[in-house]
Amino acid sequence: MAAETTDDRPLVSLSFLDYFDRENVPAIAVISSLVVVFVSILLYLLLRGRKSKKRTVLLTGVSEAGKTALFSQLVFCKEIESYVSIKENSGLHTVKATGRDVPVIDIPGNERQRLQFWEKFKNDIRGMIFMIDSSRFQKDVKEVAELLYTLLTDSAVHRTKLNVLIACNKQDFTVSKSAKVIQMQLEKEMNMLRVTRAASLERTDESGKAKVIHLGKKGKNFEFSQLSPMKVQFAQCICKGSEEKPTDIESVLEWIQKVAK
Repeated sequence: MAAETTDDRPLVSLSFLDYFDRENVPAIAVISSLVVVFVSILLYLLLRGRKSKKRTVLLTGVSEAGKTALFSQLVFCKEIESYVSIKENSGLHTVKATGRDVPVIDIPGNERQRLQFWEKFKNDIRGMIFMIDSSRFQKDVKEVAELLYTLLTDSAVHRTKLNVLIACNKQDFTVSKSAKVIQMQLEKEMNMLRVTRAASLERTDESGKAKVIHLGKKGKNFEFSQLSPMKVQFAQCICKGSEEKPTDIESVLEWIQKVAK
């Protein structure tokens, strides 16, 4: 007669919490751990979504600097007749080297609307292209410097360490200033603005304490190289070319490719 075998395994499987109870693990500890895991996964998904959302390149600058012309080249790969914008233009630019689509937004440059649209989009951008009309820069230098200073001292720019390209457009005009000259003149103008607008640069941080965002290094003349870890670069471009001097936005395309990584 065959010997009987004993089997200590339970006839009915234990529930999830019963198992931990048998192992002397309190149910509250198990539930707490599950809550922590769930919250961690939720935060990860939210942060990943926010990071992916910040893929946009924003085109800004004063009126008639060529923002919409550049937008047309980036999104439609051709020149489209443009008018003074009163609302944003949005589309996708495809980076040729990677095939990645980069959202591009062109906002109005008129004095009444530009900061309103800046506030609308500033927290969701990865890079900013600040357009300058090189052919009339000498006339616009004060307005250009004041707008650029306002944007660069925005707390959102400092918080995200924004990538900035200052695109010196309309290089096909004989009177156009080079990117190097424009950079030097802007640095001088913004150095003076740093003094005259110091009182208006107060911002409020999350703790509710007032603070002043100082552009550049204190005690030294302003230079864009002082803005690290914020990356500010200058480039020359022609958004609407001619037979003699065709459209050339290669430097802008290279910058977008780097920013889109």
